[in-house]
Amino acid sequence: MGERVSLVTGAARGIGRGIALALAARGWNIVVNYRGNADAANDALRLVEQAGARGVIVQADVSVTQDRARLVAQTLEHFGRVDLLVNNAGMAPRVRTDMLEMSEQSYDEVMATNLKGPFFLTQLVARKMIELKITHAKIVNIGSLSSYASSPNRAEYCISKAGVAMMTTLFADRLSEFSINVYEIRPGVIATDLTSVVQAKYDQMIAEGIFPIRRWGQPDDVARAVVAIAEDLLPYSTGQVIDVDGGFHLRRL
Repeated sequence: MGERVSLVTGAARGIGRGIALALAARGWNIVVNYRGNADAANDALRLVEQAGARGVIVQADVSVTQDRARLVAQTLEHFGRVDLLVNNAGMAPRVRTDMLEMSEQSYDEVMATNLKGPFFLTQLVARKMIELKITHAKIVNIGSLSSYASSPNRAEYCISKAGVAMMTTLFADRLSEFSINVYEIRPGVIATDLTSVVQAKYDQMIAEGIFPIRRWGQPDDVARAVVAIAEDLLPYSTGQVIDVDGGFHLRRL
């Protein structure tokens, strides 16, 4: 197979960086998208290139219409194609607040980044995949166990991730005629900057056995699932949810 290109949003840090590096190690060229941390993006690019892949950095906020258009345009200018889109960029509310007190501003910001942005970026990329007749094209959405597990102090995040689950279903249905498979990877508690602020809470919950696999998830755990999809190991699946959550989704008595 010739050169393959993956666009990974939020690839500067955390899960996104883990995905970018795992793909790079398998010969994928990487578009490292980031919103605000240029130093982290440059470091991610250096690691991608160390892994033997080609990469390019594109600063863009997926919640902004013009940024999404520029992100896709620069991807195509640099590589001429995109074989895999990984919608990873996301944010938690800036302040965890009881849903009875949550502001419209917080709701709008989280929804724009976690759901509206990925939806319309996928729309743009899917159109290009169809136009360029990309074979074995894939789209992967990084969801969350928060799509079904209630956290009333960050309701906007939970709602956004529930939306990502339906977005996956819809695009899987719509794009199937073009042989573009769409998947949701649903991480549990992964050790990143996002979860570091509540480390003590999750340390205790893990010790008490909330996850059958009693450890923190790592970015590489999520990255391995993306690689399986990217390498076409699930060719007869689309719209599939892949739980990477230490077994949290199991119902136990």
